[in-house]
Amino acid sequence: MTPRQWKRVQPSTLRDALKLCQQHGKERYNRGIERIAALMGLEDHWALYKWIANGRMPAVMIPAFEQVCGINLVSRWLAASSGKVLIDVPTGRSSSPQDIQNLQAVLHEATGALMAFYSDDQEASATLAAIQAGLEELVWHRGNVQQHAQPQLELGEQS
Repeated sequence: MTPRQWKRVQPSTLRDALKLCQQHGKERYNRGIERIAALMGLEDHWALYKWIANGRMPAVMIPAFEQVCGINLVSRWLAASSGKVLIDVPTGRSSSPQDIQNLQAVLHEATGALMAFYSDDQEASATLAAIQAGLEELVWHRGNVQQHAQPQLELGEQS
């Protein structure tokens, strides 16, 4: 079984985002629900089971949940459901060939999804997820190029 490409995953509902975050924590860090709940500071892991099952989690718990699970799918779903694009903060570093190859793969997947959608072979939700992933990659690279052109000053000790 090949590992899931987590960077390309786009949840379609809040419940889906919560479940996928939990699965990421399990696959990548071998953290079950009980361990995730403990790392979040919850005394009762049954509350976490309930939140994931019904797709509702208190907003103040989302950052802790995502940090423990190691992926920000809930935040990405919240942004996408409001018509926004969520990207990592660009660093301004030079991109590696792997970064460019990943961009090409994501855009190729988005183009394929559009072609499948317009030939009635794919649902709108899967097409939108592929487009969203492509937009996020492009916007990150745009910000990275912009940051590279205007680098931030290093904060160091003053003499």
